[in-house]
Amino acid sequence: MMERVLTPLDGLLLLKPRIFSDDRGAFLETFNQRHFEEVVGGPVNFVQDNESLSAKGVLRGLHYQMAPHAQGKLVHVIHGAVLDVCVDIRPRSSTYGEHFTARLDGHAKHMLWIPSGFAHGFVALEEGTLFAYKCTAYYHPASERTLTWNDPALGIDWGVMHPLVSPKDAQGHGFHELEALNR
Repeated sequence: MMERVLTPLDGLLLLKPRIFSDDRGAFLETFNQRHFEEVVGGPVNFVQDNESLSAKGVLRGLHYQMAPHAQGKLVHVIHGAVLDVCVDIRPRSSTYGEHFTARLDGHAKHMLWIPSGFAHGFVALEEGTLFAYKCTAYYHPASERTLTWNDPALGIDWGVMHPLVSPKDAQGHGFHELEALNR
Protein backbone atom coordinates (compact mmCIF):
# COMPACT_ATOMS: atom_id res chain seq x y z
CA MET A 1 0.00 0.00 0.00
CA MET A 2 1.04 3.58 -0.41
CA GLU A 3 0.09 6.84 1.21
CA ARG A 4 -1.58 9.44 -1.03
CA VAL A 5 -0.66 13.10 -0.51
CA LEU A 6 -2.76 15.70 -2.32
CA THR A 7 -0.96 18.55 -4.07
CA PRO A 8 -2.32 22.04 -4.84
CA LEU A 9 -2.94 20.91 -8.46
CA ASP A 10 -6.10 18.84 -8.86
CA GLY A 11 -5.37 15.22 -9.75
CA LEU A 12 -1.60 15.48 -9.27
CA LEU A 13 -0.66 13.17 -6.39
CA LEU A 14 2.47 12.52 -4.37
CA LEU A 15 2.60 8.84 -3.43
CA LYS A 16 4.66 7.42 -0.59
CA PRO A 17 5.18 3.65 -0.76
CA ARG A 18 5.77 1.49 2.30
CA ILE A 19 9.40 0.47 2.55
CA PHE A 20 10.35 -2.59 4.59
CA SER A 21 13.93 -2.26 5.83
CA ASP A 22 16.15 -4.47 7.96
CA ASP A 23 19.83 -5.41 8.25
CA ARG A 24 19.75 -7.06 4.83
CA GLY A 25 18.49 -3.98 2.97
CA ALA A 26 15.03 -2.91 1.86
CA PHE A 27 11.98 -4.01 -0.10
CA LEU A 28 9.10 -2.06 -1.56
CA GLU A 29 6.31 -2.65 -4.02
CA THR A 30 6.76 -0.03 -6.76
CA PHE A 31 3.51 -0.82 -8.53
CA ASN A 32 0.36 -2.81 -7.83
CA GLN A 33 -2.54 -2.17 -10.23
CA ARG A 34 -5.28 -2.77 -7.64
CA HIS A 35 -3.70 -0.57 -4.97
CA PHE A 36 -2.80 2.14 -7.47
CA GLU A 37 -6.38 2.38 -8.76
CA GLU A 38 -7.66 2.61 -5.16
CA VAL A 39 -5.26 5.47 -4.46
CA VAL A 40 -6.01 7.47 -7.64
CA GLY A 41 -9.74 6.72 -7.56
CA GLY A 42 -10.30 4.76 -10.75
CA PRO A 43 -8.94 2.58 -13.50
CA VAL A 44 -5.63 3.43 -15.15
CA ASN A 45 -4.10 1.46 -17.99
CA PHE A 46 -0.33 1.70 -18.41
CA VAL A 47 1.08 0.73 -21.81
CA GLN A 48 4.75 1.75 -21.72
CA ASP A 49 7.60 1.92 -19.20
CA ASN A 50 10.59 4.25 -19.68
CA GLU A 51 13.90 4.90 -17.92
CA SER A 52 16.41 7.68 -18.30
CA LEU A 53 19.92 7.98 -16.90
CA SER A 54 21.12 11.54 -16.30
CA ALA A 55 24.28 13.25 -15.17
CA LYS A 56 24.02 15.89 -12.46
CA GLY A 57 22.62 19.12 -13.91
CA VAL A 58 20.78 17.51 -16.84
CA LEU A 59 17.34 19.05 -17.32
CA ARG A 60 14.70 17.14 -19.29
CA GLY A 61 11.41 18.77 -20.24
CA LEU A 62 8.92 20.27 -20.03
CA HIS A 63 7.26 17.59 -22.20
CA TYR A 64 3.69 16.60 -22.97
CA GLN A 65 1.71 14.96 -25.75
CA MET A 66 -1.44 16.40 -27.30
CA ALA A 67 -4.76 14.55 -27.22
CA PRO A 68 -5.66 11.93 -28.22
CA HIS A 69 -2.14 10.76 -27.33
CA ALA A 70 -1.87 12.62 -24.01
CA GLN A 71 -0.02 10.62 -21.37
CA GLY A 72 -0.59 10.12 -17.69
CA LYS A 73 2.67 9.21 -15.93
CA LEU A 74 3.67 7.50 -12.71
CA VAL A 75 7.25 8.64 -12.05
CA HIS A 76 9.94 7.84 -9.50
CA VAL A 77 13.69 7.83 -9.01
CA ILE A 78 15.46 4.49 -8.70
CA HIS A 79 18.90 5.95 -7.93
CA GLY A 80 19.99 9.54 -7.35
CA ALA A 81 17.68 12.54 -7.01
CA VAL A 82 15.69 15.01 -9.11
CA LEU A 83 13.69 18.15 -8.75
CA ASP A 84 10.52 17.10 -10.53
CA VAL A 85 8.29 19.77 -12.10
CA CYS A 86 4.68 19.47 -13.27
CA VAL A 87 2.82 22.31 -15.03
CA ASP A 88 -0.98 22.26 -15.31
CA ILE A 89 -1.81 22.86 -18.98
CA ARG A 90 -5.50 21.86 -18.80
CA PRO A 91 -7.30 24.91 -20.26
CA ARG A 92 -10.40 24.54 -18.06
CA SER A 93 -8.49 23.88 -14.86
CA SER A 94 -8.64 26.37 -12.00
CA THR A 95 -4.85 25.93 -11.65
CA TYR A 96 -4.05 26.36 -15.37
CA GLY A 97 -0.48 27.60 -15.76
CA GLU A 98 0.52 26.78 -12.19
CA HIS A 99 3.31 24.38 -11.36
CA PHE A 100 4.26 21.97 -8.60
CA THR A 101 7.77 20.83 -7.69
CA ALA A 102 8.89 17.89 -5.60
CA ARG A 103 12.24 16.36 -4.76
CA LEU A 104 12.19 12.69 -5.67
CA ASP A 105 15.09 10.46 -4.71
CA GLY A 106 16.21 6.87 -4.55
CA HIS A 107 16.07 6.80 -0.74
CA ALA A 108 12.54 7.92 0.12
CA LYS A 109 11.15 6.36 -3.10
CA HIS A 110 8.28 8.86 -3.32
CA MET A 111 6.39 8.85 -6.62
CA LEU A 112 4.24 11.32 -8.52
CA TRP A 113 1.05 10.43 -10.35
CA ILE A 114 0.83 12.97 -13.16
CA PRO A 115 -2.49 12.71 -14.99
CA SER A 116 -2.75 13.70 -18.63
CA GLY A 117 -2.98 17.45 -19.10
CA PHE A 118 0.34 18.29 -17.43
CA ALA A 119 3.70 19.22 -18.91
CA HIS A 120 6.47 17.40 -17.07
CA GLY A 121 10.19 17.73 -16.58
CA PHE A 122 12.99 17.26 -14.09
CA VAL A 123 16.55 18.25 -13.36
CA ALA A 124 19.01 15.65 -12.04
CA LEU A 125 20.47 16.69 -8.68
CA GLU A 126 22.99 13.85 -8.42
CA GLU A 127 25.39 12.12 -10.78
CA GLY A 128 24.01 8.92 -12.32
CA THR A 129 20.35 9.61 -11.57
CA LEU A 130 18.11 6.80 -12.83
CA PHE A 131 14.52 7.95 -13.42
CA ALA A 132 11.61 5.65 -14.27
CA TYR A 133 8.10 6.28 -15.48
CA LYS A 134 5.03 4.34 -16.52
CA CYS A 135 2.89 5.93 -19.25
CA THR A 136 -0.80 5.57 -20.09
CA ALA A 137 -0.25 6.21 -23.82
CA TYR A 138 2.46 5.22 -26.26
CA TYR A 139 5.08 7.72 -27.31
CA HIS A 140 3.72 9.51 -30.38
CA PRO A 141 6.37 11.82 -31.89
CA ALA A 142 3.91 13.92 -33.93
CA SER A 143 1.93 14.72 -30.76
CA GLU A 144 4.92 15.61 -28.58
CA ARG A 145 5.35 19.22 -27.50
CA THR A 146 7.85 20.99 -25.25
CA LEU A 147 7.38 24.08 -23.12
CA THR A 148 10.48 26.18 -22.54
CA TRP A 149 11.89 25.15 -19.18
CA ASN A 150 12.92 28.69 -18.24
CA ASP A 151 9.87 30.59 -19.49
CA PRO A 152 9.46 33.65 -17.21
CA ALA A 153 5.67 33.26 -17.50
CA LEU A 154 5.94 30.00 -15.54
CA GLY A 155 8.37 31.29 -12.90
CA ILE A 156 9.86 27.89 -12.10
CA ASP A 157 12.88 27.85 -9.78
CA TRP A 158 14.82 24.81 -10.97
CA GLY A 159 17.58 25.39 -8.43
CA VAL A 160 20.32 25.29 -11.09
CA MET A 161 21.95 28.14 -12.97
CA HIS A 162 23.17 26.46 -16.18
CA PRO A 163 21.53 23.08 -16.72
CA LEU A 164 22.50 20.78 -19.57
CA VAL A 165 19.50 20.82 -21.93
CA SER A 166 19.04 18.92 -25.19
CA PRO A 167 18.81 20.96 -28.40
CA LYS A 168 15.17 19.86 -28.76
CA ASP A 169 14.29 21.03 -25.23
CA ALA A 170 16.16 24.30 -25.78
CA GLN A 171 13.77 24.97 -28.69
CA GLY A 172 10.64 24.62 -26.53
CA HIS A 173 7.71 26.98 -26.87
CA GLY A 174 6.63 29.66 -24.43
CA PHE A 175 3.58 29.15 -22.25
CA HIS A 176 1.79 32.00 -24.08
CA GLU A 177 2.01 29.89 -27.28
CA LEU A 178 0.28 26.90 -25.71
CA GLU A 179 -3.20 27.48 -27.08
CA ALA A 180 -1.95 27.85 -30.66
CA LEU A 181 0.30 24.76 -30.35
CA ASN A 182 -2.54 22.50 -29.28
CA ARG A 183 -4.86 23.13 -32.21
